[in-house]
Amino acid sequence: MKFKLINSPFAETTADAAVVGVFLDERIDEILATVDVEFASAKAELVQHISDAAKEDKFTGKLGQILALPTYGQIAAKRLVFVGLGKASEMKAQDARKYAANLSRRFKSVEKVAFFLRNANAVGTESSAGSKKKDKKHATPEGESNGADLAETPSTDSSSYAQAIAEGWKLGGYTFNKYKSGKDESSSKEATIKFAGLDISEKTLVAACQSGDAIAEATNHARRLIAEPANYMTPTKLAEEAKSVAKKTDLTCKVLDVEQIEKLGMGSFLGVARGAKEPCKFIVMKYDAPKSKRTVAIVGKGITFDSGGLSLKPPVGMEHMKYDMTGAAVVIGTMQVIAELQPDVSVLGLIAATENMPGHDALHPGDVLKSMNGKTIEVNNTDAEGRLVLADAITYAVGEKVDEIIDIATLTGAVVTALGRCAAGIMGSDQTLVDNLIACGARAGEKLWQLPLFEEYKDGLKSDIADLKNAGSGGQAGSSSAGMFLQEFTEGKPWAHLDIAGPGWLDRDRDECNKGGTAFGVRTLCYYLLNAE
Repeated sequence: MKFKLINSPFAETTADAAVVGVFLDERIDEILATVDVEFASAKAELVQHISDAAKEDKFTGKLGQILALPTYGQIAAKRLVFVGLGKASEMKAQDARKYAANLSRRFKSVEKVAFFLRNANAVGTESSAGSKKKDKKHATPEGESNGADLAETPSTDSSSYAQAIAEGWKLGGYTFNKYKSGKDESSSKEATIKFAGLDISEKTLVAACQSGDAIAEATNHARRLIAEPANYMTPTKLAEEAKSVAKKTDLTCKVLDVEQIEKLGMGSFLGVARGAKEPCKFIVMKYDAPKSKRTVAIVGKGITFDSGGLSLKPPVGMEHMKYDMTGAAVVIGTMQVIAELQPDVSVLGLIAATENMPGHDALHPGDVLKSMNGKTIEVNNTDAEGRLVLADAITYAVGEKVDEIIDIATLTGAVVTALGRCAAGIMGSDQTLVDNLIACGARAGEKLWQLPLFEEYKDGLKSDIADLKNAGSGGQAGSSSAGMFLQEFTEGKPWAHLDIAGPGWLDRDRDECNKGGTAFGVRTLCYYLLNAE
């Protein structure tokens, strides 16, 4: 996309749509007079008609409301679009991301859009995700919080607001038509977005919007990987996608095959892979930042199809289990952004990719596996396979001497029961890391809710014949129990686990999140890593 500041009056600005923000209960005629006093004076009768049309449509400026009107050649823009911003005192950048996505989804043919934001829309102190400014963006929130309040914190400086609009516009325009006859995804043209009312230079605007564009493009790329059917998006194809991203950037990428994985002693990962005809792959992507002081590992679950193994899932909804590689897609998308925007921290991206199938050599409930770190695991549920592949991937990260580990996975149905599809569960061994991720999720528009890792959950992991059981909660605290299992492999490293099973898949479009696989987590990880030191 292209981004520019508007240097012409409102009435003379050429666009397919001119978007004007309206706070709750503001008068349309007064807003237009503020945006373009000469236009409002010369076209007083037209302004009154527009104001009357808004009243007829019961448009009050309520958050998310959209009113689109034709201009009939009275101004240079083809459409005049009012968007409700809600209360001015509660305005947040994530609201801009949402309404921009809804506008993009509604007006798919629009190629040139002009946002008239007014200075009142650009107040605050928060920095954008792609900014190189090192401030206290990652300070631990005051008091204890599991994330609910952070998502409601007003934060609307000009850079973050423009970035959110750029993100939202591209996210809302996402489609996946590859398998529909007569549809051509490549035919869509890039939009040009112009802004008025932001107290920043065009250079700063472009930098912020390009960061948002890169994050949204990577999110959409991850969505496409998730949308592909499992007969196409195999572990081998997923590895090819990772290699393709690395080839286009400064990333390194190596893919380990079954023989190499066996040499590493990844018995837990290989145990899951046994039942599948498709060979498993272990994908290692790396970004080395110049003069980096630390390395963060992001680890993604890459189950390209999850049948449940011999602990077979019920048929209802099984077709969605292609999305069980969402964590892997998020890692690939995040690494794409990291390579493009080049933060000051090194990032190691790890993906354990396999199918979980009930083939002739599949795991039996009751089998014992030996993991890469030497711990033995009694498998009492083959459908709790995600934690088995992540255990060895986390051990690999520990062996690479990383400073932090963040794993992301569609891990448990229990988290959907607990939080629904509007938030992901987060837990970890380092409260500062958890707090920072929650705060970054709030700015990115992705809600994270902290779940506990109580010592009592360890009792459910005890096995009579091995060091651990892979699923021992007995239906109680399932998400936390899975997190407690993963912690056994972190070797004391600062670690956080994101269980994205809920918001990772939606049955309908919701603001900037699409129907189907949403690639939830790309934005949170990018906001965190792009501002890490």
